[in-house]
Amino acid sequence: MRKRFRRLLPGFLVLLLWPLGIAAKKPRAPPGCAPWCPRNSVCINAIACRCHPGFSSWSGEIITSPADSCDDINECEPPLAVSCGKFADCQNVDGSHYCTCSPGYGLVSGATTFRNESENTCQDVDECQQKPRICKGRSVCINTLGSYTCTCPPGLELNPKDPNLCTDVDECSSRQHPCHNSTACINTVGSYRCRCRRGWTPLPGFRDNQNTTVCEEMSFPTWTLPPGIQSQRLSGFFERVQDLRRRFTPASAQDTVQDLIQSVDELLKAPGDLETLALPDRHHTVTHLLSGLEEVLRTLAKAVPGGSFTYQSPEGTELSLVIQEQGHGNVTLGQSHARMLLDWAVAAGAAGSGPTVAGILSNPNMQKLLANASLELDPERQAELEETHESPLYGVQWRLLSAVNSVFLSNTNTTKLDPKVTFAFSHPPEKPGTRQELICAFWKGADDGGGHWATTGCWTLGSWNNSTTCQCSHLSSFAVLMAHYDVQEEDPMLDVITYVGLSLSLLCLLLAALTFLLCRTIQNTSTSLHLQLSLCLFLAHLLFLTAMDRTEITVLCAVIAGALHYLYLASFTWMLLAGLHLFLTARNLTVVSYSSVSRFMKKLMFPVGYGVPAVIVAISAASRPDLYGTPTRCWLRSESGFIWGFLGPVCAIFSVNLAFFLMTLWILKSRLSLLNSDVSTLQNTRMLTFKATAQLFILGCTWCLGILQVGPAAHVMAYFFTIINSLQGVSIFLVYCLLSQQVREQYGKWLKRVRKTKADSETFTLSSRTMSDASRPFMVN
Repeated sequence: MRKRFRRLLPGFLVLLLWPLGIAAKKPRAPPGCAPWCPRNSVCINAIACRCHPGFSSWSGEIITSPADSCDDINECEPPLAVSCGKFADCQNVDGSHYCTCSPGYGLVSGATTFRNESENTCQDVDECQQKPRICKGRSVCINTLGSYTCTCPPGLELNPKDPNLCTDVDECSSRQHPCHNSTACINTVGSYRCRCRRGWTPLPGFRDNQNTTVCEEMSFPTWTLPPGIQSQRLSGFFERVQDLRRRFTPASAQDTVQDLIQSVDELLKAPGDLETLALPDRHHTVTHLLSGLEEVLRTLAKAVPGGSFTYQSPEGTELSLVIQEQGHGNVTLGQSHARMLLDWAVAAGAAGSGPTVAGILSNPNMQKLLANASLELDPERQAELEETHESPLYGVQWRLLSAVNSVFLSNTNTTKLDPKVTFAFSHPPEKPGTRQELICAFWKGADDGGGHWATTGCWTLGSWNNSTTCQCSHLSSFAVLMAHYDVQEEDPMLDVITYVGLSLSLLCLLLAALTFLLCRTIQNTSTSLHLQLSLCLFLAHLLFLTAMDRTEITVLCAVIAGALHYLYLASFTWMLLAGLHLFLTARNLTVVSYSSVSRFMKKLMFPVGYGVPAVIVAISAASRPDLYGTPTRCWLRSESGFIWGFLGPVCAIFSVNLAFFLMTLWILKSRLSLLNSDVSTLQNTRMLTFKATAQLFILGCTWCLGILQVGPAAHVMAYFFTIINSLQGVSIFLVYCLLSQQVREQYGKWLKRVRKTKADSETFTLSSRTMSDASRPFMVN
């Protein structure tokens, strides 16, 4: 018993001491106040306490019993039931309360609490705008009064575990689709597609991969003998094609492809009477074979099982196919003859109908049918070659090095591809010789069914050993050719004629200019025109002879080219004004109005003669300054038609001057017919005819010979052009100086003055010597 008491003693002591501890912690009441006032109250006097506002006791506000307590008054419940107003809730707290807007509502001020209904400004909160991503995925947020809902577009449904998230409805597995039994259902996010089964194609009027697609079993495309071609060998080939077409089933597509390639090989290995066809008919056959093969292989490939297929025939023809439902990025296909790198988006195109096919067929046996086909170079490339060789390009001979590689895709719109397709073609090792080049070419079908090789849209990136890499912006049938360019060899004799003729012209132009300046008896509008023409031609020829080949400094060469452009255009402009003046003078022989012609020309000639060429050169230099100067000479480049900034005005001027010349001859003919045909008149007529013919040279009409430098006669025309136009200055001096009686008389006067001056000088020298001899004895003495 004693031991049990000892165990209870500590707990008993705790109970005894607990009130003492509370009493010790509780603050002492002020003097005169009741020490027993409960919590949430305040002392009134020694026998009473009052509850704080928001609290009350069972006896009321005043407490007189120590056993009473002050408890919280819930203002949000009856009988008080504070009204917070519409769309708001009352929230009770110890001794007080506050109002908050109901969920989905908020105060206009943005505050979170208010006191009573008079302060209530609660309005609906647009959760969709406040939290744009509150509805996840493809779900659409719809605001409601005090809340929001997430709805799903057709083909999606709300996730039971997350009402804010829409998930896809698999119409295919749930059989909620109306796909025809000739198609397979392909589920997509939010919808589905009905795709033709492998070996089937859409019925006419339907498209694949639509919800309403209806398909039929694939058939062999129609491929018949080209019209107008008479060949037993080709007829036998197309009979074989028709047999394959009759026996074709989608399940046998792979075998049919192999049989078709072998049939083509047999045709090309022994073309028979195809080799005897006329050249246009043979190239028509090639175009028909290549385009037909592409169409048939594009169609049959969609029925070939598996994602890829390669085949090599006994004759070396190679076929590589890639078939994918969906693909992205780059894909590489090909075998030993060629390899192709393309973006899969290029292969699929915009339609994306059914499985996408990309294929390349490499045939090494088409050389016989392609013999003697023409090659059409890209215009810019041809211009570069002509600048490099400084001679027109008369023709291109070619030799086929690689297999002919036909490319076919599901995408049939392949005329302008971005990104471009890259090829690597294999061929025997070849080292290009002089005026030879390895080029990438494609077979271009013509509107009449024929075809030829072309290079536009294809670029040769480089050649290494037995492989050439190319890049093309379109698709067709490609091959690597060894091109040999036929250009005119440099003729040193032409250089000699040019330098001798221009040097003689420079001397004659200088003499003519001095004559026009110093001979006052002949100074008129005509001599003013020919003086300016002589000065411009003198400066142009001088700069041509001394600086045409100064290509070491690029900027200097461009300046020289611009100066030559301006000086020659100014020369031609003065030729135009001279032609106009000649015509107006001849026309005014019938009327006495020569003074009006003279006044008109004086006002017109200087602004036109020097202003028009300046405008043309300024426009050319501002638009393409980089095209002044070539690698071999300081002249205008031919790229982008820039050379027509010179050729255009020149062609226009000599055409107009030729018209002026012919009209002038007609007027003179009618005038001369009125004169008496005596001897002097006949002599004057001959002289006038000679001068009129010389005007062809002076007015620049002979520059049209430069346009005729084409074809086999180009070399001969080059000699005519060089000889005639390098002597233009001689023609001016001959016609307007040596054949002018006034000028000859003036030359005679100048010559007499020179002789007189020389004689006077000799006489003076002799007299001086005589006087010196006579004075010597006198000086000795």
